[in-house]
Amino acid sequence: MTTVDAPRHARAAAATAVDLVKVHGRGDAAVRALDGVDLEIPAARFTAVMGPSGSGKSTLMHLLAGLDTATSGRVLLGDTDLTACNDAQLTALRRERIGFVFQNFNLLPQLTAEQNIELPSRLAGRRTDAGRRSALIDLLGIGDRLGHRPTELSGGQQQRVAVARALLGRPDVVFADEPTGNLDTASGHELLGLLQASVRDFGQTVVMVTHDPVAASFADEVVLLRDGRLAGTVPDPRPESVLAALSALSERARPGAAV
Repeated sequence: MTTVDAPRHARAAAATAVDLVKVHGRGDAAVRALDGVDLEIPAARFTAVMGPSGSGKSTLMHLLAGLDTATSGRVLLGDTDLTACNDAQLTALRRERIGFVFQNFNLLPQLTAEQNIELPSRLAGRRTDAGRRSALIDLLGIGDRLGHRPTELSGGQQQRVAVARALLGRPDVVFADEPTGNLDTASGHELLGLLQASVRDFGQTVVMVTHDPVAASFADEVVLLRDGRLAGTVPDPRPESVLAALSALSERARPGAAV
């Protein structure tokens, strides 16, 4: 199999949260979405983030990716303190060092698959690495679809294009937000296998938010959140072990349950 150089990181942690707090609203209407989270995301690993609805998993991802700002605490991308960056610096950082894969694909309908893949590099003024581009297209199996627009592609093909777009610039971290949510089971499993391959073959760091125990089982580790706080991890996850951990979280959250 063709391989390419690993992303630009040689640190043990690709992203770090330090005593991270996020509060929405004020006064009596305030909601503490994150409540003092400390977390290290290891480089060149596939990490899934899970928890009940309202646990703070999407908020955590948005803060780690520089899409939102913390109420207090720090977020580091490698050695870069995102909480010390201004809006322009965050915009440049997201463009140059972070990749995104969203549930709704977020492809521009007027552009071909090839143009969508290369768009972030063009916006950043970077020359496309032809070798990496070729390796990604080979890995993702979309070589015969590059001239097609999103409306001419299946959901699975659109998500493959989105993954290629996210990986092309060698980002420090790829954040995937419910990436299989709009895919059928077979296409979803194919996509998750491709994210696994990007970690294994490219040394990529992937952080995925999901509610699906089967999707989480493709990761190297599952991080659990409950009520805005870390609630444990599931190493070497399997669907059964993830489901059991989620069930235990729900039991602890029930009124009158043992702490």
